[in-house]
Formats: sequence, C-alpha cells, structure tokens
Amino acid sequence: MSEEPTPAAMRAAATLLLAGLRGAARDRAARPFDDPERRRIEYRPRPRPGVGLSELDPAARKSAHRLLATALSPHAYAQAMAIVALEEVLDRAEGWRRGRHSNDYSVVVFGTPGGDGPWAWRFEGHHLSLTMTLDGDEVSPTPVFFGANPARVRFGGHDVLRPLGPEEDLARALLAALDPRARTEAIVADRAPDDLRSGPRADVDGQFHPLGVAGSRMGPTARALLWQVAAAYLDRLPADLAAAEAAALDVREMHFAWEGAVTPGAGHYYRIQAPGLLVEYDNQDNDANHAHTVLRRPGADFGDVLAAHRAQAH
Repeated sequence: MSEEPTPAAMRAAATLLLAGLRGAARDRAARPFDDPERRRIEYRPRPRPGVGLSELDPAARKSAHRLLATALSPHAYAQAMAIVALEEVLDRAEGWRRGRHSNDYSVVVFGTPGGDGPWAWRFEGHHLSLTMTLDGDEVSPTPVFFGANPARVRFGGHDVLRPLGPEEDLARALLAALDPRARTEAIVADRAPDDLRSGPRADVDGQFHPLGVAGSRMGPTARALLWQVAAAYLDRLPADLAAAEAAALDVREMHFAWEGAVTPGAGHYYRIQAPGLLVEYDNQDNDANHAHTVLRRPGADFGDVLAAHRAQAH
C-alpha cells in the first residue's frame, strides 16, 4: 500500500487539527493567508502566533504532532522530537530558572486547507521552526530550522543524545576528503560566526554570495560527500518533497564554505550554497555545544515561488 501524497496528508492533518479546536484556541490557530506573520522564522524563545501545545487537550496536541510529521521523514521527525525533549534537559541545566518545557511550541494555519487558494502552516518553538506553503498539490517546504542545546550529551565517553550528529559528521568527512587546494579554498575564516548568517530573517534571496570551493572543483569522493551533506538537509523532508527539491540541484554548482576550527570541540560553521539552495550549520556557543542548522530555498521560502507561478498563470 503506497503512502498518501504529502500535500493530501498535510490538508487532512491540518483540517483535523482545526476541527478539534474551539473558541479562542481556534481563533489563534486559524489566521488568513495574507497575515504578515506568515512570512517569518523565529527559533529563539519569543512570543509567536498560533496556539500553544500547552493549551491543547491530548487529542488536539496529537493532531498538532501528526501535522508536523507530514512535513518530515521518519528520521527527521525523531530528530525534531529529540530537539523538543532537550528543552527539559536545558531547563534542568539552567537550574529551572526560565521555565522551559517541551510543550512550549505553537502551531498555526494560514488560509483554508483544501480551499481554492494557497494556504500554509507552521510548527515553531525554541530550536524548531518549519513553514510549509501549499497551492493545490504544489508545496514550498522551507524554511526548515533545527537546533540543539545541548548539541551533545555524553556519559562515560559515549554520546547519550546528539540529534544533529550526522549534519556535523558528514561535513567533517567532506572537509577531510578535500585535496589541499580545495581545502584552502573551502576554509574562508578562522572563527565561526555567533549564529547562522541568515539568522531569523524572512528574506535571504540575494543576500549571500557563494563562498568556498565549488563542487565542480572537487574530486569525485569529495563531490559525493558534498551531495551527502546537502541530502542530510533535503532528506529531512518526506521522500516525495525531498526528491522534487533534489531534482532541481546540480552538485557541481554547489559551493561549500567552512569557518572556524577544523578540530571537533571548538566553534565551527559551514554553509552550502547553490542556485535556489542555502544550507547553514553553526556550532559556536557553550563551548561548541549549541548547534543551529537551516534549510532554505532563496526565492522560494514561504511559498514565494508559488505566488510567482500563480501570478504568471493568471
């Protein structure tokens, strides 16, 4: 039995969520598509639009998680749940002073799922932000932000929890596979930035020029690893969406740039950039134990590309 296509699964899950809400909770969860809050990304602890999971009964809370799961592959949903659980770990580490908790996440639907017009939804809280925008059966599935604090929990020399481990390990393998010339091109700064270069800004189209070494200038092994790093972010999406996004990319056009220390345990940052693609990873704070990562499609985030297609069609 084949899985339901992602657009249909999202429509069904969003409709089920809204149907289970009443009164003020539904008012906060359902907003018009043209609401200016739709085009935003905020992965820091801040007030955010939508209804909080802590306000929902168990059935509605499960509906919110089912909606989130429609946007993620099984392994990425596991990463997301580990990120959510880390809020409790971080709260303990901070002496319970800030009242962080694993239900401090919000869900909001913009527009009408299954209607004639475009619509969108977002699941967001500390270190987790996904916005999916749909127009019929077309999906614009970015931005997708995953963070982790702590990025690594260890015991007896072993990792107990490390949600974003593949994103770091694959990039380090790529760096190690570069020949001396390509490695020199790839390392563009000795110190990592304090956060992602894109930050929590809504529009990154035209904001960044490719830095580092191009895939076309890498050897076959390094080029294959470059694709694996990019795929670690694309494969956060369900298989049908990930395949559609990957089909538009050429690994030879990707640029890989590294900033900061090249040895584990010190601040580091990398980004992959290509036409229509921006991937970033930063791990600088808390002695390089606080990671931020994001997948973005400049010019297509928040459904901008769908709006352009609709305008052209009409």
